[in-house]
Amino acid sequence: MKQPTRLWIDQYGSRYWARTVKELRAQIGMGGCRVSKMYCDMKVGPPKHTGYVIGNHWLTGYYPMRNPA
Repeated sequence: MKQPTRLWIDQYGSRYWARTVKELRAQIGMGGCRVSKMYCDMKVGPPKHTGYVIGNHWLTGYYPMRNPA
């Protein structure tokens, strides 16, 4: 099964659509930069993985929501 296309928004408000981190790096133009995971501390439970830091871009990932009406 293919991964769903995800919306990635960086701290500058730029939007990118990509299925993989490799695609995301290519769109940003930071192919040789280090990729680090970004986490969000929760009030209850362990921290959650919310995105990636690629070069000087801090990207948060969003899945398209498709719920029945």
